[in-house]
Amino acid sequence: MQRRVLLAFFLSFLVLYAYQALFVPTPPPNRGAPGGPSAVDAVPRPAPASEPFAAGGAAAETAPLAGLTPAAAPAGPTEADAPEGPPLIAAEAVETIVVESDVLRAAFTNRGAALVSWQLQRYLEETSGEPVDLVPRDLPPQEPSPFSVAFADPALTARAAAGLYRASASTLRLFDRAETLAFEFEDAGGLRVRKEFRFDPASPFVVTVSVDATLAGRPLVPIIRWGPALGGVESSSSGLAYRVGPRGVLDGRIQQDGALTDEGTERPDASDVTSRPTYEGLLRFAGVDNHYFLAAALPGNAETVVTYRAVPLPPLELDGDARELIAFDLALPGAAPGVDLPFFLGPKDFEILESAHPALVRSLDFGWFAWLVVPLHRSLTWVHGYVGNWGWAIIVLTILINVVILPLRHKSVVSMRKMQELQPEMKAIQERYKHLKASDPEKQKMNQEIMALYRERGANPASGCLPMLLTMPVLFAFYRLLSLSIEIRGEPFVGWITDLSQADPFYVTPIVMGATMVLQQRMTPTQADPMQQRIMMMMPVMFTFMFVFAPSGLVLYWLTSNVFGIGQQVATNRIIGPPKVRTVRPPAERRAPADRRARKAGQRKG
Repeated sequence: MQRRVLLAFFLSFLVLYAYQALFVPTPPPNRGAPGGPSAVDAVPRPAPASEPFAAGGAAAETAPLAGLTPAAAPAGPTEADAPEGPPLIAAEAVETIVVESDVLRAAFTNRGAALVSWQLQRYLEETSGEPVDLVPRDLPPQEPSPFSVAFADPALTARAAAGLYRASASTLRLFDRAETLAFEFEDAGGLRVRKEFRFDPASPFVVTVSVDATLAGRPLVPIIRWGPALGGVESSSSGLAYRVGPRGVLDGRIQQDGALTDEGTERPDASDVTSRPTYEGLLRFAGVDNHYFLAAALPGNAETVVTYRAVPLPPLELDGDARELIAFDLALPGAAPGVDLPFFLGPKDFEILESAHPALVRSLDFGWFAWLVVPLHRSLTWVHGYVGNWGWAIIVLTILINVVILPLRHKSVVSMRKMQELQPEMKAIQERYKHLKASDPEKQKMNQEIMALYRERGANPASGCLPMLLTMPVLFAFYRLLSLSIEIRGEPFVGWITDLSQADPFYVTPIVMGATMVLQQRMTPTQADPMQQRIMMMMPVMFTFMFVFAPSGLVLYWLTSNVFGIGQQVATNRIIGPPKVRTVRPPAERRAPADRRARKAGQRKG
């Protein structure tokens, strides 16, 4: 039983490793490399007259939300109508408006009233050390910028994108009260667009957007475009330290075959959006995420239409990998003009997501073990509040978990010791029946004798396996937690471990962990024969190799668990004492006295 459980444990890890190495898509590399364009450089410049909306906010080749029409389409102006004369409300030149707080620095351009930079001050790029920017900067000019608007009429989309909006402020500093940044534009053709961006320091990563668009006084249904997303993607790595690249994410009741599904979360990747680009339904949030960050609208269970589009891009370097981002457009067909639509643009930190909107925690893909990952995450955060270091928090929580399962581990060792003491007698029973075929009915007597031996000595082979099976879900849950938690991203532990979300750069902890596995395996009572024991000794080597690529936090958890297990093994061995050695006579010796007794009985009868 022990051998089978260990083999299942090893195969589970092997499957997990192979899945991450072979099937997890490689995300695009960093876009925040040194020497890249600054937020001011990324502001779209005025386009030539022959390309009136080639700068940010321009419509891409694929029409956004195809088939969506304005709720009140005006009967007057059409696509052929072009405004004549100067705009009625507009700015005189291209401007950059900066909104800044302690946690973010956003830059808007007044051309199209779009976002060109959203930097998270407290999260740094792994390569350049600069603040993470959730708006990719190295994009083709025809790609729309975040918060561009589009309409069913491409000419109106072009006019809205090319306009120089008049801003309500040149800079905005966020302190302890909510602030609003407004953009307004009206051209000579009757197209009037007003955008408002409201910031609340209480929710620093949430911006509430409202768009009020009219044509000749009649309301239009605007489509809010985000464009390609998402910036702030860490470089990928092989093995267990995988990274999730940009993909769509939406949560709610999605329309499927004419009916709404149950509430759930969809995560379409580039291949999925090619076959199914549009999703409709009552959505709580919809957007794009990557491994650590999220950009999503919060319709609040309103009727929503979101369309995704894969954006393949060439590599940043000559021999680099091709990139594939995901763009999305969003509309609320049944909403009133100028309705408020919150957007979350920030880290996938559990507490930050929960405070912004409870549904956003569903963007964290904890998989099958979500029921265990969430309480583990809350416990880890609680411990961190006392110790102040995520590495020590992992160690303390690991010790607490092992204390909880200590009685089960003790019982497991006691049971395995009993099984070890019974091994000679079990082999003797098996020796008596080894000449029988497996199909022989007499072979069942062997199992009956073994079970009778178990009852007589109070042994249970299953009780030695239970604690090992209980630790497996905790291991996988810790793996998901430590792989996805942005809280430990960039967090140091001691010495050379400067980032608990990355692999140990000098492989010290994986090697020490492998040594503790060898020691623990030698100390654990076993029923295996010498050949099987030699085979099982290969498992620490395999685990060490796999953990070389795992996050340091995960290795730290497993190392701490092994050390605790060794201490517990030593204590248990002292309590139960050395194993009892039982001498079992060979079957021939046991048969000889029985034969003599039978002959004597026959002589008396004669």
